[in-house]
Amino acid sequence: MTNKNHNRQETMTGRELALDMLLEILEKGEFCHIIKRQALSKYQYLPKKERALAARLTDGVTERLLSVDYAINQVSRTKTAAMKPVIRNILRIGAYQILYMDKIPDSAACNEAVKLAVKRRFTGLKGFVNGVLRSLVREKEQIRFPNSSIRLSMPEWILSMWAADYGIHVAEEIAAAFLKERPTCVRLNSGASPEETITSLENQGVEVTRLDGFDDILYLAGYDHLEELEAFQKGQIQVQDLSSTMVCRAAPPQAGSFVLDVCGAPGGKSIHMADLLSGTGMVESRDLTWQKVSMIEENIGRTGFSNIRAKEWDARRLDEEMREQADIVLADLPCSGLGIIGRKPDIKYRATRESLKDLANLQREILSVVWKYVKPGGRLVYSTCTINRQENQDNAEWFLENFPFEPEDISDRFSGIFCEPSLKQGMLQLLPDRHPCDGFFLAVFRRKVSITESSIDDGKM
Repeated sequence: MTNKNHNRQETMTGRELALDMLLEILEKGEFCHIIKRQALSKYQYLPKKERALAARLTDGVTERLLSVDYAINQVSRTKTAAMKPVIRNILRIGAYQILYMDKIPDSAACNEAVKLAVKRRFTGLKGFVNGVLRSLVREKEQIRFPNSSIRLSMPEWILSMWAADYGIHVAEEIAAAFLKERPTCVRLNSGASPEETITSLENQGVEVTRLDGFDDILYLAGYDHLEELEAFQKGQIQVQDLSSTMVCRAAPPQAGSFVLDVCGAPGGKSIHMADLLSGTGMVESRDLTWQKVSMIEENIGRTGFSNIRAKEWDARRLDEEMREQADIVLADLPCSGLGIIGRKPDIKYRATRESLKDLANLQREILSVVWKYVKPGGRLVYSTCTINRQENQDNAEWFLENFPFEPEDISDRFSGIFCEPSLKQGMLQLLPDRHPCDGFFLAVFRRKVSITESSIDDGKM
């Protein structure tokens, strides 16, 4: 490392780290969650306060990009699209603090932005940066966003799609829910004592909240590095949103069952199934690449379950040896991810109508193969982390029309916590404004015993 780079690392601040991350995400198109993980790991030596600020600014600017840019453009003659990337993102960081971070004085937001411009060798533009942000401080109370898309920083086409499915009021509630800060959700593995695990977490300074109705769900906040928590290292907890745990709750396995997870990485649902089997049976967790399989294997090793294995396999390819071998097939398939915008805010800017259509077709392609792995009388669980009807209810209905399955009534699986009428038809759509979790969809199908694969092939179904 050169002295120049060494000095820069020694003086790195949370705002500067946020700037570097935003340049990668918003200017180069890198994935927000990957850039954050890499950067916060690289700069572990920074004070916890600075890393927390960097993470909040990166997420905040990305979440509020449309409204932040609109506000800047109201007070600047040079619009954000015409600015130099470094200056554009310095202003975004400053504007986000002024508009949405009440605990940071406006003067500090302005002054630190000017310092950052100078530090990045834009001394000639420090007056411009200062002038734009000072104008925003003066005029922020008068700024009125022209529509819900700008106010909620949600692309208009997505908001319109949700409005068509759920009504405009619910669509706006969904978009607003994604802008709220949320703690990390973890699931307690069954071998872990809730009381001992909570005590261990609290002894490490973690703020722990339990969720009514779910003894195995904890919300964590205030921690530094998840990997350094003793409960994580010992495999007592698994990072898994409440919505994701619904898959295994909706189709609990019987002792000795064989469960096949066709798109398993990073392994949360597979491990949950292995846990529910209490040391019996076997779970095979597959995914497309060795990198994804390695993620599954890492989590298997950390949690210590012996009744689970990982395998590299393309779910679009038929595995002849697996025909009618699985009691349960988990098909948590690639999707648009519109239900997890709260954790991956850049998703909403990447998605297009065409990409949603392509993903819905990919899901059908995979379902057309993996249903063959289900034993007669066995179950297939289809799930996505999105709230797009085309990928969810439409595909579930298509599946029932074309393959020898029937919906399974799951209204008794959630102890009355979820009471949606669709549960009787085996389906559950979770919305982030109405449920304490991500947006998520699942459908449980049971394979009919009397219809054979050959009748499907002959068109006699």
